[in-house]
Amino acid sequence: MEDKWLAWAKQLQSIAQAGLTYSKDSYDLERFQQIRDMSVEIMSGHTGTEMKLIEELFANETGYATPKVDIRAVIIKDDHILMVRGKMDGRWALPGGWADIGLSPTEVAVKEAKEESGFEVRAIRLLAVHDKKFHPHPPSPYHVYKLFIQCEIIGGQAAIGAETSEVKFFSENDLPEELSIERNTESQIRMAFRLSREKEQVECD
Repeated sequence: MEDKWLAWAKQLQSIAQAGLTYSKDSYDLERFQQIRDMSVEIMSGHTGTEMKLIEELFANETGYATPKVDIRAVIIKDDHILMVRGKMDGRWALPGGWADIGLSPTEVAVKEAKEESGFEVRAIRLLAVHDKKFHPHPPSPYHVYKLFIQCEIIGGQAAIGAETSEVKFFSENDLPEELSIERNTESQIRMAFRLSREKEQVECD
């Protein structure tokens, strides 16, 4: 479960962002900016990250605050799941990334699979929708929904991309130790195997 301080910081940031967007009174705008500054201080104090970086990552958006959407392509072939090693952290994850404006979730899954692994895939069905705060990911400044979309290979071949350094299939009993838990946890990988065998089930939390 998400730490209380992180939940409070996100809530304060959300309140501040909405207030700065919709308020007209100069005194209210000043108060909402103070609330935003407090949320940044909380994040900085608990993570040891410089406030300027927190402001750039955490308090840089305008408009009504909504969750971000992270989409992961689940590609299983011969009881082995496709994973890619990221260049930034050197760890393994399902192909995927943030949802893109103008693309559907399935289009994002197909695009990310091609860019990160070299394989052309077709989206089959939604396996699961997770709220990141209910799973053992590292603390994140954003409220994130994670969509796991099952895909099947229809062409292409394994090839690294701009953000990946290795492409490999893993069996359920031989998963890599160096998982990028910011992107996917071991329990989510095992869930993907399980739900891929349960043809009608979609898991939501």
